[in-house]
Amino acid sequence: MRQIVIGAAQMGPIQKDEPRKAVVARMIALLEQAAARGCDVIVYPELCLTTFFPRHFMEDAAEIDRWFEREMPGPETAPLFEAARARGVAMSFGYAELTPEGRRFNTAIVTDKAGRIVGKYRKVHLPGHAEYDPERSFQHLEKRYFEPGDLGFPVWRNLDAWMGMCICNDRRWPEVYRVMGLQGVELIMLGYNTPSVNSQDGREGLERRLYHSELSMAAGAYQNAAWVVGVAKAGDEDGHHLMAGSVIIDPDGIVVARAETEGDELLVHGCDMDACNFGKSTIFDFARHRRVEHYGPITAQTGVIHPDSGA
Repeated sequence: MRQIVIGAAQMGPIQKDEPRKAVVARMIALLEQAAARGCDVIVYPELCLTTFFPRHFMEDAAEIDRWFEREMPGPETAPLFEAARARGVAMSFGYAELTPEGRRFNTAIVTDKAGRIVGKYRKVHLPGHAEYDPERSFQHLEKRYFEPGDLGFPVWRNLDAWMGMCICNDRRWPEVYRVMGLQGVELIMLGYNTPSVNSQDGREGLERRLYHSELSMAAGAYQNAAWVVGVAKAGDEDGHHLMAGSVIIDPDGIVVARAETEGDELLVHGCDMDACNFGKSTIFDFARHRRVEHYGPITAQTGVIHPDSGA
């Protein structure tokens, strides 16, 4: 058995004026809980150092850049790394990254138990729009503030397991899980900040959005025989509600732990990485069963082309 005790660290809302120091203190409190409960790794949400700022329309570059981290760890996040290192807990969390070249990404990292960053992922599937849209009930401006990720979907060896990451909207795209699955991934960690209603269709409420979120993650886990840990930032943030629904899902697609609140909450489960082996060697033995000669359109086109269109 290769057991990794995982702590899924759901976080409650972060208001626009909440300083990073206060947020990091909340993260350390969750880390201390995780260490006390024997966790090997703690997984935090997407953009977990700030409010979900893409809901706000901004034009001034300086105003935008204040939401971004220029280094990781930096002065305000160093205490988190020090706490993780002292307690021997690896961690994964998301933040807004500003590179030395001035590029902006929605980023996640994973560390080892010594607090060393061993992997970085940049969000590929950016939802929303780039300009102010008066027809929406609220803005979702990720395409304005971030570039699509340029690192692909890498997998790293960490804690004697193959680990990968994705972020929020990525969880809805089956290609994300499959690309990592083709690298033998055993644990996929992802954070999200998901509005409880659709800004373009208020009829799509909380219950359906929670269902779609869990459905996507469970399918990705099952179809790639991997553990999936999905962690929310939730609750009423700047007057806008984010859904919770944090889960730990086993390689059969079964939810083994689920959040009960919309606040700071730690889910803990001992996850046996060897539980991935059966699925990977039978129904999802890719080497035996995949038929790539028929999959060309998956990478050759983006939009729909009907068979009778002549295109």
